[in-house]
Amino acid sequence: MGQYRLRHAFLVPSLVSWLRLPLAALFALAAESAQYALAILVLAAVTDMVDGWYARRHRQATATGAVIDGVTDKAFMATVVVTLIAHDKVSGLGALQLATRELGELPLVLWWALHRDRRRARAEDPKANAIGKLCTIFQFAAVTAALTAASWQSLALGAAALMGCLAAWKYWQRELGNR
Repeated sequence: MGQYRLRHAFLVPSLVSWLRLPLAALFALAAESAQYALAILVLAAVTDMVDGWYARRHRQATATGAVIDGVTDKAFMATVVVTLIAHDKVSGLGALQLATRELGELPLVLWWALHRDRRRARAEDPKANAIGKLCTIFQFAAVTAALTAASWQSLALGAAALMGCLAAWKYWQRELGNR
């Protein structure tokens, strides 16, 4: 995959990833309606699946695309968490549970930003991990529970937090070379 290139930000997989930013804004506007918010959540999940599939299928997987995918994922989830708090759909603890993976990865992201050699290494191996994808599924299930005030919301938030811890740990483990 190699180098970070600005032109890679305009390949189809990256453009699909970029769609999560307007979807995040729409989610914030639609949060009062569980039906509309869930539809937007599903669209965001589809973009998350399609961007990677398309990149692999059409040999357009790039380091730049991997960064865009990660940034748009984080921006979407941050918007969702803030929106759910603002609409009293989750408590502060629930928000922390939803954001466990992102909070666990934050020091790692800062470390990458400060170390050019680590950014280069990451550019060579930008793959997501299976636990990270599974964590996203658990997060989306917890958001669904929050939007619908489901009786299993606490369980879903706890499961999302557990998967978030595992995903963050796996990213740290990969980065530190303890595969």
